[in-house]
Order: sequence, then C-alpha cells, then structure tokens
Amino acid sequence: MASLFSSVLLALSLLSSPFLPNANAHTKLGFSADLIHRESPKSPFYNPTETTAQRLRNAVHRSVNRVVHFNGKDASVVNSPQTEITSATGEYLMNVSLGTPPFPIMAIADTGSDLLWTQCKPCDDCYAQDDPLFDPKASSTYKDVSCTSRQCTALESQATCSSEDNTCSYTLSYGDKSYTKGNVAADTLTLGSTDNRPVQLKNIVIGCGHNNAGTFSKKGSGIVGLGGGSVSLISQLGDSIDGKFSYCLVPLSSENDKTSKINFGTNAVVSGNGSVSTPLITKSQATFYYLTLESVSVGSKNIKYPSVSDPFGSSGKGNIIIDSGTTLTMVPNSFYSELEDAVASSIDAERVNDPKNMLSLCYSATAKLTVPVITMHFDGADVKLDSSNVFVQISEDLVCFAFKGNDELAIYGNLSQMNFLVGYDTVSKTVSFKPADCAKM
Repeated sequence: MASLFSSVLLALSLLSSPFLPNANAHTKLGFSADLIHRESPKSPFYNPTETTAQRLRNAVHRSVNRVVHFNGKDASVVNSPQTEITSATGEYLMNVSLGTPPFPIMAIADTGSDLLWTQCKPCDDCYAQDDPLFDPKASSTYKDVSCTSRQCTALESQATCSSEDNTCSYTLSYGDKSYTKGNVAADTLTLGSTDNRPVQLKNIVIGCGHNNAGTFSKKGSGIVGLGGGSVSLISQLGDSIDGKFSYCLVPLSSENDKTSKINFGTNAVVSGNGSVSTPLITKSQATFYYLTLESVSVGSKNIKYPSVSDPFGSSGKGNIIIDSGTTLTMVPNSFYSELEDAVASSIDAERVNDPKNMLSLCYSATAKLTVPVITMHFDGADVKLDSSNVFVQISEDLVCFAFKGNDELAIYGNLSQMNFLVGYDTVSKTVSFKPADCAKM
C-alpha cells in the first residue's frame, strides 16, 4: 500500500475541511480513485483458494448481516480526485493515508457510515489488525479537537467530553454489537488518485480509536464514512466537490482484474444519453441515502411497491436505502413473494433448492435461463436491469435471484448497481443512474 503514496505529493489539490475556520471553500476539486473489490488479488481479504462462486456466496452472507449493521446504528440511541476502493463480497475498500508524513491504511468505504475512523496507538483494547496501527504522535498535523469545537458538537449524541483536558471523545456502536471509542481529532487525509497525483485534504475530522471490538476484520483498519451525516467525508468536502460523488462498480463475477472507481466533484457528474435521476430523500437518520421505489416490472407485469414504514422515517417517500456495501437488494417480504412469483413464472426451467437456505429462487447453473427484463421504477427514473444484476452464481452448480425478502429495512444493493454509473448530488438532492461498462472506466 505504501507504494501508492510514494510519489511526490502535488500541492495542486489541497483542501481544508469546512469544519475549520480556514476552510478554502472556493477550491473546486475533481478526482477519482480505485475501488478495489474485496475479493480482488489487490485486496488483503483475497483468498486464492476460493472460487468466484464461493466469494459470491460469502458476499450474500455478509449482505444479510449488513441489515443488522444498519439497525441500531447509533449506540447512544484543478485536479479531479478519484480514489481506490476494494470490494469484498459486498464491501469495498479504499487505500487512504492519514497524517504527515502520510501513513497508509486500508479502510472500508461505507455509504452507510459517517465518521472516518481507524485504530490508533496506544490501543487500550483493540481487535487484532494485520497492518500497523496509526500513531497520532508521529503525525505533525494531528490535533485533538476541543469540547467546544464545531467538530465535536457535529457528532451530537455520539460525542462526550472530558472535564480534565477538554478533549472530545466519540463512541460508535453498530447493530451487531461492534463498537469503536476514541478521540475526535483533525488531520490531513491523503487519497490516492487514478491519475497518480495523490490528493491531500487538510483538517479532516477523524475518529482515533483506542478501544474497538466486534466483528471488524483484522485485514482492514477502519472505515471511511461516505454517508449523508455532517461528519462524513462527503459533507466535510462540501462545496469543494459541490456535494457530488459517484461510483461505477465492476461486476463481482468479472474475471479480469479491473477495479471499480469512485469519483468526486467535477469528475462525479452523471449526465448524457441514458442517464436518469430520482429525488434523494432526507430523513431523521441523515446517514442513509433514501430513494422512492414506486414499482418493479417483470416483463410486462408491473408490481406496485407497498407503502411500509421503516425504522427511521415515515412510509411513502424515501422507502428504500441505496447502499454500496450491501450485496443483495432487500424488499418487504410480501412484495418479495409477489416479485419472486412473477420472475419464476417467466422462467421455463426447473427450480433447485439452495442447500444453505440463503436465497429462495434458484436454478441449475447449467440451465439455459431466459431471464425476464426487470425494471426498477423509482420516482422519475426507470432503471432497466441486466440479467447479471438480477441473478448471481453462488456455487459451481447454482444460480439464484439476487433479491431477498426482509421486513426490517429495504435496501437497493450493489449487485443491482453493477455496470451503472451511480451519481449522488447532495446539493440538488438527486441520485442518477447511467448504464456503463465499468471495467472500461
């Protein structure tokens, strides 16, 4: 990873966080970075003994666990930048560096989280991590933030203060009981760019975790929050990227070693022939990106999406979360049953049971399936899915429908987003989709 940042850093792309008074809000950025698939040979998660189907099966399993991650998230109740993201069966990683001199870390890029955090020395009680821990004392630009700072108050109920030294601390707890605790700080963040000109972002608010435990993998070293909350990387970059980011996800089954891309600012505009846009809905849980799904068509049959309540808001508008970290698309059980029936009745092949009972509509991988055209009808945007968005091979002899019933939370997952340029505009409040060959971008 260190080689990614071995070139001389260019001063062309410096930025200060909008949280700090010296923010340079007039600097406009555009850059792109690699999103490295978790199962890619470039990823620390890569297991060369596994087949592609086994990796996809693992991704499906993580997708189910992801719903738990979402529920109960809060423990207390100009150079255009593009950065490198790695996807492991439903998760993507970004190579970033913290501090001065830059210290490389491999972190999960998460549209379902806000705070950027990593494990730090001294580690009072931490999970095992293969890579070295970040040492804040070794960074000349690191500084803890005070209790009275805007950075601290932005964390709201996730922040606490020490009366002894006036430093701000944070606690983040996830639905699966994993947690991270430590100091709220500001430091320089360096993103590796696809044009080999690393982008330095000054005074980025981070969490320096000194007490972390749970289901975090030893092969990762933190999270880069790309959600909609006030301390996410997207919100901190603010005007400098005009609130825009996009990504193009290479299919998980791709045999070529192509990486996905994440784009920021002027590089992130999604427009032109074939692009469609739908409103981005804001709810009380600001982290998540909500869309409104009106119906789904299977061939000529249109199935109306139900008006159901979710844990973070009202029914109707904003009834499904779009998330890059969930593999499957999750919909309410009653709607899923109707959707599955429509898909199954359109396929002239014998159904096969999934021996692990993870997915319910499966067929033999050797069967010649004629998959019906499935179209997602979002508010103002019809997104026509390819067969590779709809069915996934989870074993050498089994392909399954990549949707699943779930009454806890509706999520538009990353399999449905593969080979689309997906653009988020947090200023205009839209999400755009454009069909693309992501391996060529």
